[in-house]
Amino acid sequence: MNEIYHKCLEAAEFIRTKFDATDAIGIVLGSGLGDLADEITDAQIIDYADIPNYPKTTVPGHAGQLIFGYLNGVKVLCMKGRFHFYEGHDMKTVAMPTRVMKLLGVKALILTNAAGGVNRSFKPGTLMVISDFINYMGDNPLYGANVDELGPRFPDMTRALDPEYTALAIQTGKDLGIDIRDGVYMGFRGPNFETPAEIRFAEKIGADAVGMSTVPEILAARHCGLKVIGISCITNMGAGITGEVLTHEEVQETADRVKGQFKELIKTIVARM
Repeated sequence: MNEIYHKCLEAAEFIRTKFDATDAIGIVLGSGLGDLADEITDAQIIDYADIPNYPKTTVPGHAGQLIFGYLNGVKVLCMKGRFHFYEGHDMKTVAMPTRVMKLLGVKALILTNAAGGVNRSFKPGTLMVISDFINYMGDNPLYGANVDELGPRFPDMTRALDPEYTALAIQTGKDLGIDIRDGVYMGFRGPNFETPAEIRFAEKIGADAVGMSTVPEILAARHCGLKVIGISCITNMGAGITGEVLTHEEVQETADRVKGQFKELIKTIVARM
């Protein structure tokens, strides 16, 4: 048995002893966006540290909890915080929770993140539904021996973000009167913010936003046949666009400012899925 698949099975079997997530909607909450988890009713919580093969999170704003319950009456399985490549985890570890969700029977996955704006029509606070992505992280969770139990050796990425759900997310944002766009997310390795030259490069090759997560999860989800929605909260403009110095505090401050809109968007999307 493939070692990665074995580790995912161990984690899934442990979680399954706590609750049944079959047909739940998976949600991954990024930097500064964890408050949505507080609105989950009948919540059952597991710390990542208690799940076999899961590492601890080390990033401010990522609590490191798996929360099962109901959001707007819909069964959800929510990750309050995620693992990042820049924390020193390998890509297969970063992608493990996505694969575990598939093994648990989750029917779709909503990925959220805080991102830097590259599209100059964006501004801090804009919400962007991810329509496509660029992997510039220098690695891939599908690298190495294929996990045949989960998916094919050469998965197609033409519709990596589910078109139907992507359209649903955009329409939901419009219905709620939210400043919502769609665009291409470009994943960098991090942990440093991108340089002005890198932002100019990202702009030239078609990126609308940049960040340090989400890409490994999309790749793993597409590989195992899990439908995905991706939503970025544009917390700052990329380096060099405004000339301002970037800080993680700014990321969290902007996420806090728009979290009301963000929570309403996710709750309504979940109810419509």
